[in-house]
Amino acid sequence: MSGEEEKQYFKGRGAQVNPHNKFLKDVYVKEHDEGIDDWEETDHKTSFIFENSKTIVNKVDSPDVGMAYSLNPYQGCEHGCTYCYARNSHQYWGYNAGLAFEQKIIVKQDAPSLFKKFLEKKGWDASTISLSGNTDCYQPAERKFKLTRQLLEIAMEYKQPIGMITKNSLILRDQDILQEMAKLDLCMVYVSINSLNEDLRQVMEPRTTTAKQRLKIVEQLSKAGIPVGVMVAPLIPGLSDHEIPKILKCVADAGAVKAGYTVVRLNGAIAQIFEDWLRKNFPDRFDKVWHMIQSCHSGNVNDSRFGDRMRGDGNIAKMIRDSFKLHSRLNGLNTNEIILNHSLFKVPSDQMSLF
Repeated sequence: MSGEEEKQYFKGRGAQVNPHNKFLKDVYVKEHDEGIDDWEETDHKTSFIFENSKTIVNKVDSPDVGMAYSLNPYQGCEHGCTYCYARNSHQYWGYNAGLAFEQKIIVKQDAPSLFKKFLEKKGWDASTISLSGNTDCYQPAERKFKLTRQLLEIAMEYKQPIGMITKNSLILRDQDILQEMAKLDLCMVYVSINSLNEDLRQVMEPRTTTAKQRLKIVEQLSKAGIPVGVMVAPLIPGLSDHEIPKILKCVADAGAVKAGYTVVRLNGAIAQIFEDWLRKNFPDRFDKVWHMIQSCHSGNVNDSRFGDRMRGDGNIAKMIRDSFKLHSRLNGLNTNEIILNHSLFKVPSDQMSLF
């Protein structure tokens, strides 16, 4: 990394650039340091924006993401994962997909009341709702606002099945609720672990908990009787795909019963963010990694075809798929289906007056 790049590198943040928001007509740029007008440098502290939403549960139409409904109490994510597909959605809120995604966190403060309102809709069939389908519901903001815990308390009260995915150890705070839900087959937790390399994690997922701590999450929740799976996602050819055997053995030893994976895809503004990050952090490996990603997506770094977009195609994608399948079998993963109970759902009696 050159001296100039080092000077401009924002430690503790994943994105190092701010791609233009395609939904905005105007863009404010710094042309010259010696410009007449004062230039306001970006403040790299995290800020919270409170939003009153109309709805909180979204139907997921994509057939290859493994969920039917998602609930996201936060938009934007301070974890700062460079590859995060949710970055693009931040543009709809008027922000960029780069540093603003990590710094400007939208807090849906009315999420609990909206969740109740949704569950009380006539004809709701208690389909599993995923927390979160977009940004991590246990990101650092949750420690302050506790929206996810309130949502879990409501789910338990209504006996609503919940799926969860996180890479933050804050989920252990809510083990008490999850344990009670698990006794009724009302929850399933996935932990995201895409590398055991701490040096890689620190630059790729700068504000997340360590892989060692994530394995602890798997172990502790599993021992508490909560079904736990692991998403090895996204695998990055040339950077982390070689870790598949070790990751799957470690998660199985920790008590995981399920495992899934995706191959990195760089859609929209994420391509610029990830390319810049890769050049700055792994200049000696940039060409190899970039070309390997392209080989998994028919010569591009993104593929929008359902099915292929998550797993990739071509020889490298096949080697990843074969390795993952083999080591899942060797470690006894994915042998049994986890079926959540949808028959217990009931609107509490004191709510019936609303109908």
